[in-house]
Amino acid sequence: MTDAATTAADEADTAADDAADVAHPHLENAGSDGDPDADRDALRLPVARRLRWLMRLMRFYPPYLGASVRATAVNETFTTIDVAMPLRLTNRNFFGTHFGGSLYAMCDPWFVFILYAHLGDDHVVWDRAARIVFQRPGRGRVTARFHVPAREIARLRAAAAVERKVEPVYTVDVVDAKGAVVAQIEKTLYVRHKEAHRRRRASRTNGQSSGDDASR
Repeated sequence: MTDAATTAADEADTAADDAADVAHPHLENAGSDGDPDADRDALRLPVARRLRWLMRLMRFYPPYLGASVRATAVNETFTTIDVAMPLRLTNRNFFGTHFGGSLYAMCDPWFVFILYAHLGDDHVVWDRAARIVFQRPGRGRVTARFHVPAREIARLRAAAAVERKVEPVYTVDVVDAKGAVVAQIEKTLYVRHKEAHRRRRASRTNGQSSGDDASR
């Protein structure tokens, strides 16, 4: 690609990003859930509000600023987040396509954000592991949609109340403007209910103390 063509492509990507910002100025309208179990009242609204503000600021986070990663939309029930990344001089590799590290970075925090918005501060939600498979070179603007159904969130909440930890696995496709899959990312998350974990730990400690007393 010539320098002139590269500049034209970058300008087109910038225009597309600006149009997306106008279309979704408040990170809304990521699309209908299509989920009969979706329940806005199940959101931890204070947490969700904090996350919405954080998502607006994420574009200025240095790794995302350099790669031009942006969250473009989130639906009302905070179960779906859309993310986009144009191809720029700052995120392309030696061959003029998307740098693999940037493709992974654009997919890093969003599943955690969705779960945290619903499970709240009384749960620990972390990334545990990740795997990325590159399908084809990424050219132009790429996007990804992150979705966790409300029924799955309810399952995690119930499981975390009785299990030591829950490690759900989710996948997301990064696609180009034609819908072709550029990369697929598999994320393993870690979910733990803080109070339930403290109760189990206290129960084990008390049981061990009782056993020690009986052996004396």
